[in-house]
Amino acid sequence: MENENEETQETPALSEVEGTNEVSTPGDLEAITAQLEEEKKAKAATEAALAEKGNRIGDLEAQLSEAQRGFESTTVELNQVKEAHAQAVTKYLDAVRAANPTIPRDIIAGDTIEDIDASVEKAQSIASAVRQSLEAEAKEAKVPAGAPARGEISLEGLTPREKIAAGIQQKGGT
Repeated sequence: MENENEETQETPALSEVEGTNEVSTPGDLEAITAQLEEEKKAKAATEAALAEKGNRIGDLEAQLSEAQRGFESTTVELNQVKEAHAQAVTKYLDAVRAANPTIPRDIIAGDTIEDIDASVEKAQSIASAVRQSLEAEAKEAKVPAGAPARGEISLEGLTPREKIAAGIQQKGGT
């Protein structure tokens, strides 16, 4: 558009030259013709550059569209991998709980395999400490060997008839 404005600006200049009643010399005409040819070449070069830029923009838009499709497929794949990972972690958690039946299920927990392993180690250390504590208590509370000595039967809470039956039985009666 600038070139068109330049051409229209030159046209009044030519008419001014003609309006002065001066005769154009062949040198002036040649200079104007040369200038016109240069401007035509510049216009053609500008149009070619614009066409090349338009092609380049089209290529870049196509590349962008392809990259967006790739991004979308990568996002879908990433979501599938995340889902598979979550399922694998859940299955691992179930397997670890089944492999450790002495540890309460609620103690073994985690969102990653590392978290689950850490909770198992902690639970095993707690279970070991409790086991050692119980063994120590069992050693302290020694029970004498053999049957305990017989004592008298408590008659509290018995009805009179049951008391009589218990007395007869102690004496050796039927």
